[in-house]
Amino acid sequence: MPILRIQNLFGKGINVASGQTVLQAILESGLDWMHACGAKGRCTTCRLVITAGEAHFTALTAAEHKFRNQNRLKDNERLLCQCMLPGGEVSGYIPEQTKFPHISYSQ
Repeated sequence: MPILRIQNLFGKGINVASGQTVLQAILESGLDWMHACGAKGRCTTCRLVITAGEAHFTALTAAEHKFRNQNRLKDNERLLCQCMLPGGEVSGYIPEQTKFPHISYSQ
């Protein structure tokens, strides 16, 4: 099963099932994750900075292309409400701007 490893959450691994977005997998695992627009691809609060395995994600969606064209989503970032992980392992971290104050983060 594909795995998302979140570096600044102590390397926590999230199993991502076939047919679900990465955000759905994170929320089902019990983690609290910012998604201000309700996972509709209208904001960038659910983004993850990818450090390894970017090729394992599905193709960019129209929403992600739009935010990249507006310089609101960097080349190494994905909106987790928009992408799926068909295979492999991906690593990344939550950017400072979208961290929750009630969660303890690692380096």
